[in-house]
Amino acid sequence: MQLGICVVLMLGLAFTVVLVAFGDFGSKEYTAFPDDVYYLDYNVYNLSNSAKNQKVKEGFEVFRNTPQHLGPKQADSTQMYAGNNLACASCHLNGGTKPYAAPLIGVVKRFPQYRGREDKMGTIEERINGCMERSMNGKVIPEDSEKMKSLLAYMEWLGRAAPSNGKIEGQGFLTIEIPDRAVDLQHGEQVFVKNCVECHGADGQGESQADGTYLYPPLWGNDSYNNGAGMTRVITAAQFIKGNMPYGTTFDNPVLTDEEAYDVAGYINQKLRPTKPNREVDFPDLVKKPVSTPYGPYSDNFSEEQHQLGPFQPIMKYYKDEFDMVKTK
Repeated sequence: MQLGICVVLMLGLAFTVVLVAFGDFGSKEYTAFPDDVYYLDYNVYNLSNSAKNQKVKEGFEVFRNTPQHLGPKQADSTQMYAGNNLACASCHLNGGTKPYAAPLIGVVKRFPQYRGREDKMGTIEERINGCMERSMNGKVIPEDSEKMKSLLAYMEWLGRAAPSNGKIEGQGFLTIEIPDRAVDLQHGEQVFVKNCVECHGADGQGESQADGTYLYPPLWGNDSYNNGAGMTRVITAAQFIKGNMPYGTTFDNPVLTDEEAYDVAGYINQKLRPTKPNREVDFPDLVKKPVSTPYGPYSDNFSEEQHQLGPFQPIMKYYKDEFDMVKTK
Protein backbone atom coordinates (compact mmCIF):
# COMPACT_ATOMS: atom_id res chain seq x y z
CA MET A 1 0.00 0.00 0.00
CA GLN A 2 1.76 3.20 -1.17
CA LEU A 3 0.80 5.74 1.15
CA GLY A 4 -16.89 5.11 0.23
CA ILE A 5 -17.23 4.23 -3.25
CA CYS A 6 -17.80 7.02 -5.73
CA VAL A 7 -19.09 6.82 -9.27
CA VAL A 8 -19.29 10.12 -11.11
CA LEU A 9 -22.16 10.36 -13.57
CA MET A 10 -23.28 12.98 -16.03
CA LEU A 11 -26.63 12.82 -17.82
CA GLY A 12 -26.93 9.27 -16.59
CA LEU A 13 -23.87 8.08 -18.48
CA ALA A 14 -20.45 7.05 -17.23
CA PHE A 15 -17.37 8.15 -19.14
CA THR A 16 -13.80 6.90 -19.32
CA VAL A 17 -10.82 9.17 -18.97
CA VAL A 18 -7.10 8.47 -19.31
CA LEU A 19 -4.43 9.92 -17.02
CA VAL A 20 -0.70 9.77 -17.39
CA ALA A 21 0.71 7.77 -14.48
CA PHE A 22 3.92 9.60 -13.67
CA GLY A 23 6.73 7.27 -12.82
CA ASP A 24 6.10 4.59 -15.43
CA PHE A 25 4.22 6.80 -17.91
CA GLY A 26 1.53 4.18 -18.27
CA SER A 27 -2.15 5.06 -18.21
CA LYS A 28 -4.93 4.73 -15.68
CA GLU A 29 -8.62 4.76 -16.46
CA TYR A 30 -11.20 6.48 -14.29
CA THR A 31 -14.89 7.19 -14.43
CA ALA A 32 -15.33 10.93 -14.72
CA PHE A 33 -17.15 13.81 -16.40
CA PRO A 34 -16.47 13.96 -20.16
CA ASP A 35 -15.27 17.55 -19.99
CA ASP A 36 -13.25 17.46 -16.79
CA VAL A 37 -9.62 18.36 -16.23
CA TYR A 38 -8.42 14.76 -16.05
CA TYR A 39 -8.51 14.53 -19.84
CA LEU A 40 -5.50 16.81 -20.26
CA ASP A 41 -1.99 15.66 -21.04
CA TYR A 42 0.00 16.04 -17.83
CA ASN A 43 3.22 14.54 -19.13
CA VAL A 44 5.80 17.31 -18.67
CA TYR A 45 8.14 15.63 -21.14
CA ASN A 46 5.74 16.51 -23.93
CA LEU A 47 6.34 20.22 -23.27
CA SER A 48 8.63 22.35 -25.40
CA ASN A 49 11.85 23.73 -23.98
CA SER A 50 10.70 27.30 -23.48
CA ALA A 51 11.91 29.07 -20.35
CA LYS A 52 8.43 28.82 -18.82
CA ASN A 53 8.17 25.12 -19.57
CA GLN A 54 11.64 24.50 -18.21
CA LYS A 55 10.46 25.89 -14.89
CA VAL A 56 7.47 23.52 -14.98
CA LYS A 57 9.78 20.59 -15.68
CA GLU A 58 12.05 21.63 -12.83
CA GLY A 59 9.03 21.74 -10.53
CA PHE A 60 8.00 18.24 -11.54
CA GLU A 61 11.55 17.03 -10.90
CA VAL A 62 11.46 18.52 -7.38
CA PHE A 63 8.00 17.01 -6.88
CA ARG A 64 9.05 13.53 -7.99
CA ASN A 65 12.59 13.42 -6.57
CA THR A 66 12.20 15.63 -3.52
CA PRO A 67 15.01 14.04 -1.45
CA GLN A 68 17.64 14.91 -4.08
CA HIS A 69 16.49 18.53 -4.31
CA LEU A 70 15.21 19.41 -0.86
CA GLY A 71 16.07 16.51 1.40
CA PRO A 72 18.79 14.22 2.75
CA LYS A 73 20.10 13.34 -0.72
CA GLN A 74 20.82 17.02 -1.44
CA ALA A 75 24.61 17.56 -1.42
CA ASP A 76 24.30 21.22 -0.41
CA SER A 77 23.27 21.18 3.24
CA THR A 78 22.01 24.76 2.98
CA GLN A 79 19.33 23.51 0.57
CA MET A 80 18.22 20.61 2.77
CA TYR A 81 14.69 21.29 4.00
CA ALA A 82 12.99 17.88 4.02
CA GLY A 83 13.96 15.71 6.95
CA ASN A 84 13.06 12.38 5.36
CA ASN A 85 13.37 10.68 1.99
CA LEU A 86 9.71 10.87 1.06
CA ALA A 87 8.73 12.78 -2.07
CA CYS A 88 5.74 14.98 -2.78
CA ALA A 89 4.73 12.17 -5.13
CA SER A 90 4.53 9.73 -2.21
CA CYS A 91 1.10 11.08 -1.30
CA HIS A 92 -0.01 13.09 -4.35
CA LEU A 93 -0.11 10.17 -6.75
CA ASN A 94 0.38 10.18 -10.53
CA GLY A 95 2.23 13.45 -10.40
CA GLY A 96 -0.55 15.06 -8.39
CA THR A 97 -3.21 14.21 -10.98
CA LYS A 98 -4.97 11.17 -9.49
CA PRO A 99 -8.59 11.77 -8.42
CA TYR A 100 -9.18 11.42 -4.68
CA ALA A 101 -5.45 11.25 -3.96
CA ALA A 102 -5.30 14.95 -3.03
CA PRO A 103 -4.75 15.99 -6.66
CA LEU A 104 -2.96 19.29 -7.12
CA ILE A 105 -4.92 20.29 -10.20
CA GLY A 106 -6.39 23.72 -9.43
CA VAL A 107 -4.91 23.89 -5.93
CA VAL A 108 -3.09 27.19 -6.52
CA LYS A 109 -6.39 28.83 -7.45
CA ARG A 110 -7.91 27.77 -4.10
CA PHE A 111 -5.54 30.06 -2.19
CA PRO A 112 -5.45 32.22 -0.13
CA GLN A 113 -7.43 29.78 2.00
CA TYR A 114 -8.51 29.65 5.63
CA ARG A 115 -6.67 26.92 7.54
CA GLY A 116 -7.96 25.88 10.94
CA ARG A 117 -4.57 24.53 11.99
CA GLU A 118 -3.21 28.07 11.94
CA ASP A 119 -6.60 29.79 12.38
CA LYS A 120 -5.88 32.28 9.61
CA MET A 121 -5.95 32.83 5.88
CA GLY A 122 -2.88 31.16 4.43
CA THR A 123 -1.00 31.27 1.15
CA ILE A 124 -0.15 28.36 -1.11
CA GLU A 125 3.49 28.78 -0.09
CA GLU A 126 2.51 28.36 3.56
CA ARG A 127 0.52 25.27 2.66
CA ILE A 128 3.50 23.73 0.87
CA ASN A 129 5.65 24.48 3.91
CA GLY A 130 3.08 22.82 6.13
CA CYS A 131 3.80 19.64 4.20
CA MET A 132 7.52 20.25 4.51
CA GLU A 133 7.32 20.52 8.29
CA ARG A 134 4.96 17.59 8.78
CA SER A 135 4.73 15.04 5.98
CA MET A 136 8.39 15.64 5.11
CA ASN A 137 9.43 16.03 8.77
CA GLY A 138 11.55 19.03 7.88
CA LYS A 139 11.56 22.82 7.88
CA VAL A 140 10.14 25.61 5.75
CA ILE A 141 11.50 26.45 2.30
CA PRO A 142 12.14 30.16 1.76
CA GLU A 143 9.12 31.42 -0.16
CA ASP A 144 11.28 33.31 -2.66
CA SER A 145 13.59 30.36 -3.35
CA GLU A 146 13.93 28.90 -6.84
CA LYS A 147 12.76 25.49 -5.65
CA MET A 148 9.53 27.01 -4.30
CA LYS A 149 9.03 28.91 -7.56
CA SER A 150 9.56 25.70 -9.52
CA LEU A 151 7.02 23.79 -7.46
CA LEU A 152 4.50 26.58 -7.93
CA ALA A 153 5.15 26.66 -11.69
CA TYR A 154 4.39 22.94 -11.87
CA MET A 155 1.22 23.29 -9.78
CA GLU A 156 0.04 26.28 -11.80
CA TRP A 157 0.57 24.28 -14.99
CA LEU A 158 -1.43 21.37 -13.58
CA GLY A 159 -4.30 23.76 -12.93
CA ARG A 160 -4.25 25.51 -16.27
CA ALA A 161 -7.74 24.25 -17.20
CA ALA A 162 -9.25 24.24 -13.71
CA PRO A 163 -12.10 26.69 -13.05
CA SER A 164 -11.24 30.06 -11.55
CA ASN A 165 -12.11 28.87 -8.03
CA GLY A 166 -9.84 25.84 -8.45
CA LYS A 167 -12.53 23.38 -7.41
CA ILE A 168 -12.58 20.11 -9.32
CA GLU A 169 -14.35 16.80 -9.06
CA GLY A 170 -12.13 14.36 -7.18
CA GLN A 171 -10.20 16.86 -5.08
CA GLY A 172 -9.20 15.75 -1.61
CA PHE A 173 -10.01 12.18 -0.59
CA LEU A 174 -13.02 9.89 -0.74
CA THR A 175 -15.48 10.09 2.10
CA ILE A 176 -16.15 6.87 3.96
CA GLU A 177 -18.81 5.68 6.33
CA ILE A 178 -16.92 5.82 9.61
CA PRO A 179 -17.56 2.66 11.64
CA ASP A 180 -19.41 3.40 14.88
CA ARG A 181 -16.75 1.74 17.01
CA ALA A 182 -13.14 2.03 17.99
CA VAL A 183 -10.43 0.88 15.59
CA ASP A 184 -9.81 -2.86 15.77
CA LEU A 185 -6.01 -2.99 15.79
CA GLN A 186 -5.87 -6.77 15.42
CA HIS A 187 -8.06 -6.62 12.33
CA GLY A 188 -5.97 -3.69 11.06
CA GLU A 189 -2.85 -5.81 11.31
CA GLN A 190 -4.56 -8.58 9.35
CA VAL A 191 -5.54 -6.13 6.62
CA PHE A 192 -1.99 -4.81 6.54
CA VAL A 193 -0.48 -8.28 6.18
CA LYS A 194 -2.92 -9.22 3.43
CA ASN A 195 -2.82 -6.01 1.39
CA CYS A 196 0.18 -3.86 2.27
CA VAL A 197 3.31 -5.91 2.96
CA GLU A 198 3.92 -6.67 -0.72
CA CYS A 199 4.93 -3.04 -1.27
CA HIS A 200 5.67 -1.67 2.19
CA GLY A 201 7.18 -4.77 3.78
CA ALA A 202 6.27 -6.57 6.97
CA ASP A 203 8.17 -3.91 8.90
CA GLY A 204 6.34 -1.06 7.15
CA GLN A 205 9.61 0.44 5.90
CA GLY A 206 8.77 0.39 2.22
CA GLU A 207 11.04 -0.46 -0.68
CA SER A 208 14.05 1.73 -1.39
CA GLN A 209 15.80 2.20 -4.71
CA ALA A 210 19.49 2.26 -5.56
CA ASP A 211 19.68 6.01 -4.99
CA GLY A 212 18.19 5.69 -1.51
CA THR A 213 14.79 7.11 -2.43
CA TYR A 214 11.63 5.04 -2.23
CA LEU A 215 9.71 3.08 -4.78
CA TYR A 216 7.17 2.51 -2.00
CA PRO A 217 7.48 4.80 1.04
CA PRO A 218 7.77 3.78 4.70
CA LEU A 219 4.55 4.06 6.66
CA TRP A 220 6.19 4.56 10.04
CA GLY A 221 9.63 4.90 11.59
CA ASN A 222 12.29 7.58 11.36
CA ASP A 223 11.96 8.15 7.60
CA SER A 224 8.19 8.56 7.52
CA TYR A 225 5.81 11.47 8.13
CA ASN A 226 5.85 12.84 11.64
CA ASN A 227 3.07 12.77 14.21
CA GLY A 228 1.87 16.25 13.32
CA ALA A 229 1.00 15.33 9.73
CA GLY A 230 -2.58 15.21 8.56
CA MET A 231 -2.13 11.55 7.63
CA THR A 232 -1.81 10.67 11.32
CA ARG A 233 -5.56 11.29 11.63
CA VAL A 234 -7.26 7.91 11.33
CA ILE A 235 -10.21 9.24 9.35
CA THR A 236 -7.99 11.12 6.89
CA ALA A 237 -5.70 8.13 6.42
CA ALA A 238 -8.66 5.79 5.97
CA GLN A 239 -10.10 8.03 3.25
CA PHE A 240 -6.79 8.09 1.38
CA ILE A 241 -6.36 4.34 1.75
CA LYS A 242 -9.89 3.52 0.59
CA GLY A 243 -9.54 5.37 -2.70
CA ASN A 244 -5.94 4.48 -3.52
CA MET A 245 -4.70 1.33 -1.83
CA PRO A 246 -3.43 -1.29 -2.44
CA TYR A 247 -1.37 0.49 -5.08
CA GLY A 248 -3.27 0.69 -8.36
CA THR A 249 -6.67 1.02 -6.72
CA THR A 250 -8.94 3.70 -8.17
CA PHE A 251 -11.78 5.57 -6.49
CA ASP A 252 -14.39 3.91 -8.71
CA ASN A 253 -13.12 0.40 -8.04
CA PRO A 254 -11.91 0.23 -4.41
CA VAL A 255 -10.43 -2.95 -2.99
CA LEU A 256 -10.87 -2.39 0.74
CA THR A 257 -14.12 -1.88 2.59
CA ASP A 258 -14.63 1.19 4.77
CA GLU A 259 -14.04 -0.93 7.87
CA GLU A 260 -10.83 -2.42 6.49
CA ALA A 261 -9.49 1.02 5.55
CA TYR A 262 -10.45 2.37 8.98
CA ASP A 263 -8.76 -0.44 10.91
CA VAL A 264 -5.56 -0.52 8.86
CA ALA A 265 -5.27 3.28 9.11
CA GLY A 266 -5.47 2.98 12.88
CA TYR A 267 -2.94 0.16 12.91
CA ILE A 268 -0.42 2.15 10.85
CA ASN A 269 -0.84 5.30 12.92
CA GLN A 270 -0.25 3.56 16.22
CA LYS A 271 3.30 2.83 15.10
CA LEU A 272 6.22 5.02 16.19
CA ARG A 273 7.23 7.95 13.99
CA PRO A 274 9.08 11.27 14.38
CA THR A 275 7.64 13.91 16.71
CA LYS A 276 6.56 17.27 15.33
CA PRO A 277 7.80 20.05 17.64
CA ASN A 278 5.27 22.50 19.06
CA ARG A 279 2.18 20.51 18.10
CA GLU A 280 0.35 22.02 21.06
CA VAL A 281 0.04 25.34 19.22
CA ASP A 282 -1.87 23.75 16.35
CA PHE A 283 -5.49 24.88 16.05
CA PRO A 284 -5.44 28.02 18.20
CA ASP A 285 -9.23 27.75 18.19
CA LEU A 286 -9.45 24.25 19.65
CA VAL A 287 -13.12 23.94 18.74
CA LYS A 288 -11.99 23.66 15.10
CA LYS A 289 -9.59 20.80 15.74
CA PRO A 290 -10.55 17.63 13.81
CA VAL A 291 -11.95 14.95 16.10
CA SER A 292 -9.35 12.40 14.95
CA THR A 293 -6.37 14.66 15.67
CA PRO A 294 -4.20 12.24 17.67
CA TYR A 295 -2.70 14.81 20.05
CA GLY A 296 -4.08 17.35 22.50
CA PRO A 297 -4.98 19.74 23.84
CA TYR A 298 -8.70 19.48 23.07
CA SER A 299 -11.74 21.57 23.86
CA ASP A 300 -13.56 18.47 25.10
CA ASN A 301 -13.08 15.85 27.80
CA PHE A 302 -12.64 12.82 25.56
CA SER A 303 -9.37 10.95 26.03
CA GLU A 304 -6.43 11.21 23.67
CA GLU A 305 -6.82 7.49 23.00
CA GLN A 306 -10.39 8.02 21.81
CA HIS A 307 -9.27 10.88 19.57
CA GLN A 308 -6.70 8.48 18.09
CA LEU A 309 -8.79 5.34 17.75
CA GLY A 310 -12.44 6.28 18.18
CA PRO A 311 -15.27 5.73 18.41
CA PHE A 312 -15.57 9.17 16.85
CA GLN A 313 -19.35 9.52 16.73
CA PRO A 314 -19.66 10.53 20.41
CA ILE A 315 -17.04 13.25 19.89
CA MET A 316 -18.82 14.46 16.75
CA LYS A 317 -22.12 14.51 18.62
CA TYR A 318 -20.57 16.60 21.38
CA TYR A 319 -19.45 19.29 18.94
CA LYS A 320 -22.81 19.28 17.23
CA ASP A 321 -24.66 19.62 20.53
CA GLU A 322 -22.31 22.15 22.12
CA PHE A 323 -21.22 24.24 19.14
CA ASP A 324 -23.68 23.30 16.36
CA MET A 325 -20.62 22.19 14.40
CA VAL A 326 -20.71 19.22 12.03
CA LYS A 327 -17.35 17.48 11.99
CA THR A 328 -16.40 14.84 9.45
CA LYS A 329 -12.78 14.05 10.27
